[in-house]
Amino acid sequence: MRIAFYGSSLLSSYWNGAATYYRGLLKQMALLGHDVTFYEPDAYDRQKNRDMDPPDWCRVVVYDATEEALARVTAEAADYDVVVKASGVGVFDNELLVQTMAAARSDAIRIYWDVDAPATLAEIQPDAAHPLRVTLPSLDAVCTYGGGQPVIDAYTALGARAVHPIYNGLDPETHHPVPADSRFSVDLAFLGNRLPDREKRVEDFFLDAAARIPEKSFLLGGSGWGDKHMPDNVRYIGHVGTGDHNAFNCSPMAVLNINRDSMAATGFSPPTRVFEATGAGACLICDAWTGLEMFLEPDTEVLVARDGRDVGEIMSGLTRERADEIGKAALSRVLRDHTYASRAQEVHRLLRAMRDAKAEPTPA
Repeated sequence: MRIAFYGSSLLSSYWNGAATYYRGLLKQMALLGHDVTFYEPDAYDRQKNRDMDPPDWCRVVVYDATEEALARVTAEAADYDVVVKASGVGVFDNELLVQTMAAARSDAIRIYWDVDAPATLAEIQPDAAHPLRVTLPSLDAVCTYGGGQPVIDAYTALGARAVHPIYNGLDPETHHPVPADSRFSVDLAFLGNRLPDREKRVEDFFLDAAARIPEKSFLLGGSGWGDKHMPDNVRYIGHVGTGDHNAFNCSPMAVLNINRDSMAATGFSPPTRVFEATGAGACLICDAWTGLEMFLEPDTEVLVARDGRDVGEIMSGLTRERADEIGKAALSRVLRDHTYASRAQEVHRLLRAMRDAKAEPTPA
């Protein structure tokens, strides 16, 4: 099928945590025979901070963040069999949704793809006039970054016809073990941009842990943390491009993942970092959340912490040998059960089912 995907950015991970998800999933969709075009705005300096050239498996259309360009690219939705509007594009989000779905052919499959369902639901649940609330009943489906049954129930209650969580996964061609890099050789590393509903949990799980064990070394990567007060044993290195993610994950003794407040409170979804890190063979320490055991086995494939005290205790007793064992077990698990190839097969089956349902004659 010909798929138009309107999202934040495929070419840049700069202030764009969904980049890995888009790349892994859409590459595999293309390998299944789908013709994919990704539409992304020139916004937030993402095009100045590209970490990927346009791939041969996807046509990428970069458009100016103007109303004129918006009208042009949304009108092109009429040329596709599947029209997808993702959440969090960042420019003209509501207009993109309304105009792309209005332009789509009557026989086209129309999907809203939510890469941050808890935040979206918090925004639209109290506002019956929100454009997404108004549009939901006319869409064929909502696909989400994850969230499990709580997110399915919430979207269904708001009028969605069907809700399908498509979880993050691993692209083993992109994320895989590499030799250690001295730039990232510390005891514990965390990578994540500074966001309002992440900051307190980073303080609790990472900075508090660092303060508890000053003899250990910590590394913080991601945008926006430059003026944050940190313990002396924390080194901040700013934005880490995707080209360095494997080395960032392979070099420390352990890597920390911290869900944002909204993701911890509503449903569950393993962030891209979980599979980036485990795909590189890292020993992952993860904050506790419902559903984690669906993806990795606690104590065998992942270490689980409830707070900074737990992180500190884990790091105090963790040896390199134990960390290597956990990293190897996690890598084996994600290669078996959690690749983007398997996620794409899920989407492929969904699209075929929706296409067939549209082709069925309407009962008299």
